[in-house]
Amino acid sequence: MNILDRIVEYKRVEVVERRAAAPVEVLEGMAGFGRKPLSLRAFLTDPGKTGIIAEFKRRSPSKGVINGGAAVEEVTRGYAAAGASCLSVLTDGPSFGGSSEDLMAARVNSIPILRKDFIVDEYQIVEAKAIGADVILLIAACLSPAEVRRLAEFATSLGLEVLLEIHGEDELGHICDATPIVGVNNRDLKTFTVDIERSIRLIDRIPKDKLLVAESGIDQVETIWRMQDAGFHGFLIGERFMKEQNPAIAFASFVEQFKMRE
Repeated sequence: MNILDRIVEYKRVEVVERRAAAPVEVLEGMAGFGRKPLSLRAFLTDPGKTGIIAEFKRRSPSKGVINGGAAVEEVTRGYAAAGASCLSVLTDGPSFGGSSEDLMAARVNSIPILRKDFIVDEYQIVEAKAIGADVILLIAACLSPAEVRRLAEFATSLGLEVLLEIHGEDELGHICDATPIVGVNNRDLKTFTVDIERSIRLIDRIPKDKLLVAESGIDQVETIWRMQDAGFHGFLIGERFMKEQNPAIAFASFVEQFKMRE
């Protein structure tokens, strides 16, 4: 059983436990459930913004602890102030050290927030809206094409946007009308190895009407420039900033370099 399989296995158990502790009716009564979500598509296509989805992540299965002492509100405020188009907040606890409370704390910001988790059930989507998320992540590697369509359509019915994450040609069949934003993860979630060329190789195989996001392994502004030229609008970056003592300052410095392109 690989890392992804283990995560999905405990997610299914976690959903049962969380539904028992806070039924859907309780989630629908939370203040966050009634707010109008912000549009990731609008922020990524705004020429005055960076297109960067800046991530808050304490640890990962492949790297262990990345930044165990970071304060989510402080870091995400810094990301937003320096020009992030969107925030990505890990809410998985066992493998990434995240929580729903982290996303709720990040909601002080007025830019879209992606709930970064392993979605396998509609309950998690209701939960995402209740805690203040604007976008959910659906990972093709742990869902069938039919499951992707069902979950994406459900998210859309709640006013949330969907980022579908694929990793290779074998997952192109997961793309559907309900997934207008497609991310290509340069990290293989089964082995956690990184291949930065993955996004470039797949771009010509993805329908032209999809908004494209490159994910993982982006450490240099030159990589973003190259991917912009190839047709990508969004760039999800986390570890590059979180590994620094002050992620917000590291992000601000990165953005200044990014803006230097002529």
